[in-house]
Amino acid sequence: MARQAVADKRQRRQRGSISVDEIINGAFEVANEASVDGLSMPLLAKHLDVGVTSIYWYFRKKDDLLNAMTDRALGQYDFATPFVEGQDWQESLRNHARKMRQTFRSNPILCDLILIRGTFGREATQAAFQKLEKAVATLVEAGLSPEDAFDTYASISVHTQGAAVLERLQDRSGGAEPYRRSGTSVIDPETMPLIADLTEKGHRIGIADDINFEYGLNCILEHASRLIAARGEAG
Repeated sequence: MARQAVADKRQRRQRGSISVDEIINGAFEVANEASVDGLSMPLLAKHLDVGVTSIYWYFRKKDDLLNAMTDRALGQYDFATPFVEGQDWQESLRNHARKMRQTFRSNPILCDLILIRGTFGREATQAAFQKLEKAVATLVEAGLSPEDAFDTYASISVHTQGAAVLERLQDRSGGAEPYRRSGTSVIDPETMPLIADLTEKGHRIGIADDINFEYGLNCILEHASRLIAARGEAG
């Protein structure tokens, strides 16, 4: 009976019968179930029904596989909303930031690979800087100096990516609420009436959410607008 069970067992695929694309696709599938940290070569081999040496034939270590996954992710998802015209720069940047945040929120594996791991290949890095060049040029056209244009875009990028990472970490920890300990609020309405009222309305400190994201984004855009107005008055 045991011999029959062994005979009926599906044979593993032979080395060379699996492609790089299949391995990378399988790695995304495993990562979606086990997380990027939980992804391992043996686990991936089991998922693909191949010997682990078939994977090592193409990727000598996990970092090599993660690099390939990151390049694939960057190639599949366009994070740069087109910048229409100089006079529409505020709305374009706002939509761009919202799109980036939503993309990372809807696909946690992208956040893990691109933001938290943050290791890119040469082609992916070059493509990112080409997009940055276009974004900075649009902001210069809108009236910012090259330095202020670069810093404005860089600040929005850091603000958006930072929010996405914090939201990812919050999700990993079950959306921990810093204002409560063991189900009891630490905010006393008697001694902290303003904070108590604001938190009841949904305002939070130390939490990445819609309110904090939009406020920070507005501050950056309004500061850039003031810089453009000052340059226009000086000119």
